[in-house]
Amino acid sequence: MYLVAGLGNPGREYDMTRHNIGFEVIDYIADKYNIKVKKLKFKALYQKAEIDGNEVLLMKPQTYMNLSGESIRDAADFYKIPPEKIIIISDDINLDEGRIRVRRGGSAGGHNGLKSIIYQLSSDSFVRVRIGVGKKQNENEDLADFVLSRFSKEQIPVLEKAIINAANAVAEVMSHGVESAMNKFNGA
Repeated sequence: MYLVAGLGNPGREYDMTRHNIGFEVIDYIADKYNIKVKKLKFKALYQKAEIDGNEVLLMKPQTYMNLSGESIRDAADFYKIPPEKIIIISDDINLDEGRIRVRRGGSAGGHNGLKSIIYQLSSDSFVRVRIGVGKKQNENEDLADFVLSRFSKEQIPVLEKAIINAANAVAEVMSHGVESAMNKFNGA
């Protein structure tokens, strides 16, 4: 079984913000495969399903970004899912807007949600599908304000394409492995 979690913050006020792009990918995957991610357990909205022959636990942690690891750890422990079978979808301010980067392991890169997951799992060997949300335009702007801001109308088509690419990258990881997904989607 794979655990596929999109990171974000719960609540309508965070819909379509940069930090919630992971939730948007989970919503896209759920819509594509007609899965209702509505059960509440593990401090998350979740649903078990089958996607392209793979048993999957889709999750949207409801702990707020900085505590995402608690939710991931609880579900992974319950279902006995090793870190190597966990795929985390998150925003990345260091990637150009709309770019995708897939990789296994590594540091949190300053992302508090990833820091929490690494801490709670005591491992960094999970797969990350990171989506570029652009950089601050004004160096004096607070980073928290930036990642909690919404995309402009001009940015939305780029991000919609990125959401589709990220969802396809997740499917590729599950069906053909991380290396294949990296080759197909990194830089997309």
